[in-house]
Amino acid sequence: MADDDVSGPAPKRRKSETRQRTELVFARLTPEEKARFVDRADAAGLTTAAFLRAAAIKDAGPRAQKKLPADAQALREVIGHLGKIGSNLNQIARYLHTGGTAAVLLDDIRDILADHARLRDRLYEALGKTPDQAPPADPTKPKPPKR
Repeated sequence: MADDDVSGPAPKRRKSETRQRTELVFARLTPEEKARFVDRADAAGLTTAAFLRAAAIKDAGPRAQKKLPADAQALREVIGHLGKIGSNLNQIARYLHTGGTAAVLLDDIRDILADHARLRDRLYEALGKTPDQAPPADPTKPKPPKR
């Protein structure tokens, strides 16, 4: 069987594919080879198709975009923490709007700021970046004057 033989009906094309590449190349790989190939494409920040084009013809294509390395589990955790922080802020706002005093909430506000710092660090980690290690803000310290 030749590499360009394709059996079965051609897949239905979407309108957006009318200007896209039409030729297919097939290669057989062992699971280990495929894993190495995918890892190298990820390390280059490219899709596997763009990485293959770059390796084969030294051009990833005009629309090839680098992917950000992201850890899906870390991003799910970030979404969960964002919901928690939003809920806590909403409860604080409700308390203050009903006549509550801010001094009662300082511990809660410190916890939220610490959660925010952890969330920021997880985002940096998931995106493969280095956080600036800035400490969480302290709501009891006065803000520096604006210039």
